[in-house]
Amino acid sequence: MLQLEHLAELAARNADALSAKVAAFDLGGRRFDGNLRPEVMGVVNLSADSWYRESVCLTAESAVRRGRVLVAQGASIIDIGAESTLAHAGRVDEAAQNSMLLPVVRELAREGAIVSVETYHPAVTRACLEAGARVLNLTGTDRSPEMYRMVADHGAAVIICHVQGANVREVADLDLGADPATMLRDHFARQIELATSQGVTRIWIDPGLGFYYRNLQDSGARIRHQMRVFLDTFRLRTLGWPTCHALPHAFECFGEEVRSAEPFFAVLAALGKTDLFRTHEVPRTRAVLDTLAVW
Repeated sequence: MLQLEHLAELAARNADALSAKVAAFDLGGRRFDGNLRPEVMGVVNLSADSWYRESVCLTAESAVRRGRVLVAQGASIIDIGAESTLAHAGRVDEAAQNSMLLPVVRELAREGAIVSVETYHPAVTRACLEAGARVLNLTGTDRSPEMYRMVADHGAAVIICHVQGANVREVADLDLGADPATMLRDHFARQIELATSQGVTRIWIDPGLGFYYRNLQDSGARIRHQMRVFLDTFRLRTLGWPTCHALPHAFECFGEEVRSAEPFFAVLAALGKTDLFRTHEVPRTRAVLDTLAVW
């Protein structure tokens, strides 16, 4: 059972990281400054394989409607993906992703929304940035220098995900015996150096807790790992860039109340000083963050 003593011990062991500040930047006419307040990213899934049915939109029209609703509910960024990260999900090639994504990206960007596209394909990245996307949610490491140059050329931002493999659909096992914050810091330090060398000036880092690793199928092991990373997130702030977290579901614990899972994990992520919360449940997560801000 997580107790206050655990939090106190974690803070005492890493006191130097508690006061670390992260970069703030302007994007799409909005100031993102995690030192002052967290932001929420809403999700639109264009793949029928995505299991979170509330976020699945199978037409461009329904996806645009959901994007508008998410903005009205308090999402600062709308993240759109055309391929599910589930292990059994079908692959969606670049041409198919573009045909699904581009009409939605163009319309939401035209209406002034800050649009993020989740992909690991260079051709999809290029087309979506040209269509008005302002954020690349990069779920791979293959050809990352090319992707970073595209982001820089369009004055966009990148979410650098921790992916143990070429992309989110080809992940290897995690080393669960290692200190996760140290492992993540080493990975992100390399990727940040690569991104900034290509001219990128707006970065979030994402530990990738929503990805499906084979050695995290045991629910207890997975939830312990997720909780530990959430609470340790403040240790990554010494890298100088804000952190984005995709909030998970712990279906084994929440069952029929699975829509309450992301708001629960939002509390842990907030305690760890997360800057951007990627969620399917924008109003619930926004309410949690607003309540915590009353303190």
